[in-house]
Amino acid sequence: MSVLIVGSTALDSIKTPKAENPRLLGGSASHAAVAASFFSPVKLVGVVGDDFPKKYLELYRRHGIDLEGLQIKAGKTFHWSGEYEVNMNNRRTLLTELGVFETFTPVLPAAHQRTPFVLLANIAPALQHHVLDQSRGAKFVVADTMDLWLNIAFNDLVKLLKRIDGFVLNDSEAHQLTKEDNVFAALKKIHKLGPKYVIIKKGSHGSILSGPRGFFLCPAYPLHKVVDPTGAGDSFVGGMMGYLATARGSIDDNLRRAMIHGSVTASFCCEGFGLNRTTKLKRADIDRRVKELEKLTRF
Repeated sequence: MSVLIVGSTALDSIKTPKAENPRLLGGSASHAAVAASFFSPVKLVGVVGDDFPKKYLELYRRHGIDLEGLQIKAGKTFHWSGEYEVNMNNRRTLLTELGVFETFTPVLPAAHQRTPFVLLANIAPALQHHVLDQSRGAKFVVADTMDLWLNIAFNDLVKLLKRIDGFVLNDSEAHQLTKEDNVFAALKKIHKLGPKYVIIKKGSHGSILSGPRGFFLCPAYPLHKVVDPTGAGDSFVGGMMGYLATARGSIDDNLRRAMIHGSVTASFCCEGFGLNRTTKLKRADIDRRVKELEKLTRF
């Protein structure tokens, strides 16, 4: 089965204490789509300007990503610039140029409307609603979000939670949504808003799943060096959805292992700027690291 991924496609300029890389391929949909492509066919829906480098279109295609739903419009591609501090956990935005993304309205081609697995990557909840209005009979729908939407589109986001199967957010966003400091109390409150499955990301400390079979503590793969964490969260959920789309059995049977594969894929993302490391991977690299993580966590 294939995965439909709708989100931002961008050019990222990233600065760390040791290096600076301008106009890299980025955006939530880009990171998620490349990560998912190691496991399943991917259909990408997004928008870029006519300044979008052709080499990035070719990169998508090399990963077998269906670009029928990628709009190319006159104007500039969404451009984000950010700088990380020495600890690589804190970053500040230097520049945001929305370009054609400011007027983006996702349109699902007819062949995309019945895709069984749908990932609503980090975009405005109103756009996520618009995608669901076009989708037909999806088997599993997951949405990601960010603090911005909790601040400026709270009601739209809460309404969205009643329409999806899984919800992914980080621990600070879970606190912002529920006003709970305890992550397990926050999970309980989020379930009451609608989603059957809730995943709270905790960065280098892994993630926590809450679902019908209880809790699962998903570890992060231990890295000795982080080059650039941009897109790691998107890579995590993209890898997870890609694995689920090709796994036999129910969502409950496969979700924990899918999270492990997503976690490992995200670890590779952190080892290079933007998508530079992820796009050089092979599936065997991911499988090898999954086995290492299994050994580290078995008791």
